[in-house]
Amino acid sequence: MSYTGGLMTYVQDHIVHDADSHVMELSDWIIEYADPDIRDRIRPLDLGRAGKFAAEAVADAEARRGDEEAARRLEDQLLTAKGWMALGAFDPAERSRALDLLGFSSQLVFSTFAALQFAGDDQELTMGGSRALNRALADFCCDDDRLVAVGQALWIGPDDTLSLVTEALEEGCGAILFPSDPGRHGISPTHADYDPVWALLEERDIPFMLHIGGGGRPVRRPFHDNGRPVTDFLGGGENVRSKDYMALNQLPEQFLSAMVLDGVFQDHPGLRGGCIEQGAMWVPSWLRRLDSVIRTFSRTEPALAGLEMKPSDYVHRQLWFTPFAGEDVGWLIDQCGDDLFLFSSDYPHPEGGRDPVARFEETMGDVGDTARTRFYETNYAEMLAL
Repeated sequence: MSYTGGLMTYVQDHIVHDADSHVMELSDWIIEYADPDIRDRIRPLDLGRAGKFAAEAVADAEARRGDEEAARRLEDQLLTAKGWMALGAFDPAERSRALDLLGFSSQLVFSTFAALQFAGDDQELTMGGSRALNRALADFCCDDDRLVAVGQALWIGPDDTLSLVTEALEEGCGAILFPSDPGRHGISPTHADYDPVWALLEERDIPFMLHIGGGGRPVRRPFHDNGRPVTDFLGGGENVRSKDYMALNQLPEQFLSAMVLDGVFQDHPGLRGGCIEQGAMWVPSWLRRLDSVIRTFSRTEPALAGLEMKPSDYVHRQLWFTPFAGEDVGWLIDQCGDDLFLFSSDYPHPEGGRDPVARFEETMGDVGDTARTRFYETNYAEMLAL
């Protein structure tokens, strides 16, 4: 599986689904999709965490918008040009061409920075901005069946969250992203008042997603104030660093534990979810701790005794995870089985690297053909109900 330029595809003779890709937003991207009464309140792109060259990269991208010759030149830099300068970073026709060259059969598409343009305590702005973003993502993906728009909804109250999910599905989104942080509205996403949200996704056969960034800062700031110089590989100083990596799983682990232990997966056996770009090395120990909960707490928490299966069985039935490139996929499959893990490229973010397939393959030497097929193809197809 290699790409050397020209018309050769990166992936050949294999079906590969990509569980993580992104739009690199331009400054005016979601504005045109916003309702008139909210349009002037959406903030400019916040690029403070995107690296020191981000503003210049956006300006260059806007200058090359619609330049077909520039797009053709980027075909030879398919996995080396990153961010806003990548082929298909912000143009849907280019993204289709990028998929032709990558050889991926399907690709989940998340936003990158747009949610920061309306984040905060202003619920009217949050609702209006979320609607605009979901329309923009659906429009980006609408002309290519391989592109799956991942709309978003926040935990802003059961009625408003349900409204956002319903509208995103009507726009054509094929998955819904939720924050792993339950927010400040006082109840868990597993509360009975949120049950209509899970019921709707189950009825429509649409998976939910958790993604890096959905829990805020994973490490408290004083741990980074250690008297030593620190930056990240994007040059911004505030993206994922070593200590952040060690804590990325903590909020999604809490969220998914609540979904299992509070019986949401039992009540909605057709509900499915993906935990994306938050690593997977934590999953084996988490599964064992989930099962130990029944032995330890069922006497004092009678609802746990009402679970009809082992907690880990709900995970195997209804959840999937994307390891980071470089994590030991062979070990993960050996520990957990071949039904939980997904390939992802993070295209066009630099974190995905220049050869994501090769980086995963380095750790999969003893993995059999069936397990490989599940990693690259079957698990994704089950999650998306393809």
